[in-house]
Amino acid sequence: MTRKGYGCATGILAGLFGSLFVIVTALAPAPRLMWNASASEPIGLYRVTPGEQPVRGDLVVIEPPARLAHLLAERRYLPVGVPLLKQVAAGPGARVCRHGDVVTIDGTRKAVARPRDRLGRALPTWQGCRIVGRGELFLLAGAPDSMDSRYFGPIPADGLLGRASPILTRDAPGQPLRWRGVRAAPASPSHCKGDSPCK
Repeated sequence: MTRKGYGCATGILAGLFGSLFVIVTALAPAPRLMWNASASEPIGLYRVTPGEQPVRGDLVVIEPPARLAHLLAERRYLPVGVPLLKQVAAGPGARVCRHGDVVTIDGTRKAVARPRDRLGRALPTWQGCRIVGRGELFLLAGAPDSMDSRYFGPIPADGLLGRASPILTRDAPGQPLRWRGVRAAPASPSHCKGDSPCK
């Protein structure tokens, strides 16, 4: 190939790659990996698997609704544009209640809400009972001071990016990262009985 031929081929390839970049950027693909820096769930790297609707017990990555995202950013809990990593505690049809600081799901105590955050600021509150609607999720994290549905109630599931599975995480703050391996998110359980964990 001549020098002129290499120049033409380079120009064509550059145009092709540029076009592909624009297309991929325009489609805004969902993230496949996520670094969790919040202590609500173990800190570390997670694989995000988009697809099927999550069920109780699944760890999910979800974009908060705009109003909640702005509150989280204003309080410096989570920057705007960063999704939440939380466990699905209840889905459509579940009865969720908050009386005082106690949160129950279908009559079973599941969490306790704190009145103030670490800086002494009042935390959001809701009271009473409601049924989680179609297209909503009730999210709770393992950490007792997690900013989750104990403070803001059920949230729309339309921000769902996928289920999460740990790849490289810490067992506790200050501990070294531990390899969990690259594997698909565990299959969602088909059913759960009573208060027993889903299998």
